[in-house]
Amino acid sequence: MKSTSKSGVVCFKRWSRKGYGAFASLGKVTKIGVLSTTMSILTLNAQNVSAQTDSLHVNQQIESVTVTAEKLNPTRGVVSPKEVYSRDTVSASPLQTIESVLRLNPAIDLRERGGKGVQADISLRGGTYDQTMVLLNGIDFSDARTGHQSHSLPVDLDIVGAIDLITGLPGIGAYSGAINIVTTPLKPNYLRAETAAGAYGYLYANASGAVSRNGLTVLAAASNRRSDGYMANTDFNNSNMFARITHYSSRTGLFDIQGGYQRRGFGSNGFYSLSFPDQYEETETGLASVRWNKSFGRLALNANVSYRKNNDKYELYREGKGAPEGWKPNYHTTDNVGAEINANYRWIAGITTIGADYKYHHIYSNVLGDDMDEAIKVPGQDAYYTKSKDRSIINGYLSHTAVLGGTTLSGSVNIAHSPYGTFPAWSLAVKQSLAGKWTVEANVTRSMRLPTFTDLYYTNATHIGNPDLKPEKALTAMIGARYGSEKLHAGVTGFYRYGTDIIDYALVQTPEGEKWKSTQMTRLNTFGAEAYVSYLGGGILRHVTLSYGWLSSDKSRIDYVSKYALDYMKNKVAIQFGINLWKELFLEMSAGWFDRNATPTAPYDPYWLLDARLSWERGILTVYVEGTNLLNTAYYDFVGLRQAPRWMSAGIVISI
Repeated sequence: MKSTSKSGVVCFKRWSRKGYGAFASLGKVTKIGVLSTTMSILTLNAQNVSAQTDSLHVNQQIESVTVTAEKLNPTRGVVSPKEVYSRDTVSASPLQTIESVLRLNPAIDLRERGGKGVQADISLRGGTYDQTMVLLNGIDFSDARTGHQSHSLPVDLDIVGAIDLITGLPGIGAYSGAINIVTTPLKPNYLRAETAAGAYGYLYANASGAVSRNGLTVLAAASNRRSDGYMANTDFNNSNMFARITHYSSRTGLFDIQGGYQRRGFGSNGFYSLSFPDQYEETETGLASVRWNKSFGRLALNANVSYRKNNDKYELYREGKGAPEGWKPNYHTTDNVGAEINANYRWIAGITTIGADYKYHHIYSNVLGDDMDEAIKVPGQDAYYTKSKDRSIINGYLSHTAVLGGTTLSGSVNIAHSPYGTFPAWSLAVKQSLAGKWTVEANVTRSMRLPTFTDLYYTNATHIGNPDLKPEKALTAMIGARYGSEKLHAGVTGFYRYGTDIIDYALVQTPEGEKWKSTQMTRLNTFGAEAYVSYLGGGILRHVTLSYGWLSSDKSRIDYVSKYALDYMKNKVAIQFGINLWKELFLEMSAGWFDRNATPTAPYDPYWLLDARLSWERGILTVYVEGTNLLNTAYYDFVGLRQAPRWMSAGIVISI
């Protein structure tokens, strides 16, 4: 819809995706910038609400439009998210799982147990898996029991439109940063089905689709992935179901509703201790959230509520075979409840935001927590929950962002409260645009994370818990520069983190032998640097990205043997590229060189990994053959736990 002002200027009042719409008729890639608060909220959810990209492609040449859009931070942080993955640039790659995407990024240490994303830990910039917050569409679904379960989310890569890295998050929750996985439809209206089969009894089936009408978008997906395993007791059977509904109107604002369910069962040969090859685990996860955004002139209100339920059954002896008398599996059920509200006001000095978020964590278990007066039966099992624990966490914050020409200044103060007391935190950030295509930025943040229930209480044949642990604290400084043009993108980042009260596992001698004890005795100085360059082509070379990450950590105390503090990825080189071989035939490849820090107790060797996919696409049909670890490299993400060898598979995709 358009009207003409008294000055003769054409004013557009409403966006349209129709072929006759304003932007569709321009014949030029147009980027939307200098937005009001209302449109800023839509930018935050642009990938969430629709399947459209940030740029609209058209046919005619017109004068340049100086309008840009900055991706907004969905958390209480003030630092802009950085893209880890985008479906738009890597659309037909050999990346089968979210884990395979994260493994290649220089800022992320992705450590798998088993193949095809069975169980994995996500660490950011020298942190541990417990120090990483995991978000799904901007909602924190991190697990309070253990970081091993945090990214057990019921989504597959086909409905993931983007993955962002979020740093500079003050307060409780994200010691080293966060990962935000954003689900988006492939198209406004579509139906997609995929089936694949491969080595080691691998089978995969997936169905997804979306419908969009009058501001309403419904995205739904379901999948099953299973295998007999690449060696004894590495079989798995994983199922996902997920749905997301978004609706926007000028009267009610934006509603964003999501829900999902995941069920996994997997053999865990040596997953948590090499002394026990017959471990087995079953997990069941359900999650849901509702988000609302609404603008009232200069004022915008945002609120969300969320819930995550996780059930876990862990067997040190699968089905009890070979178990000593009186042995029982570990049973846990964890409830994570969240709520957040904030208001931001746009005025002459910038945008001021005030808000608060609340988290409630609760666990029933037969091994974790304090003893209960009365046991509760585990549903469907011959076992009882005998222990429990709960806690509440509140983060209150006030932030402000001001734009002065090409300079953006942001600051945030945070007061966090938990059973461990009150913790003041803050974040400062500055960003400078140079010559239109260059951006230089720096930030510093004070953050922390609480001990997990596993840190506090887990005691078994190989580990000893410690209920006296305190929160970990960090002060992180970062500086970086980015370049972006239509086809070429590049960036470099350097950072330093000073960590105190670090939770680590120390090797101690007990009457039963050596065990790992949860201990608080480490201070860490962590230095890192990352660089990348990517090119988006249009001919034979579709795209290419080259990246490098370097990390160094040292602890102030060296009088004990550490399990985690010095176990990090020291060097990582990765390259991804896609080639148009012939008409509808495409080749996508990714290769990485990984050099994990070696210690006397962790004698890692560097290794190469090579993955590739050959695909033929015509109309609604795609047929592909792919392989992971094509070099058949014997590699280890954890000491002594060999990862999957060469794994070939083939599949068919039909998209209507």
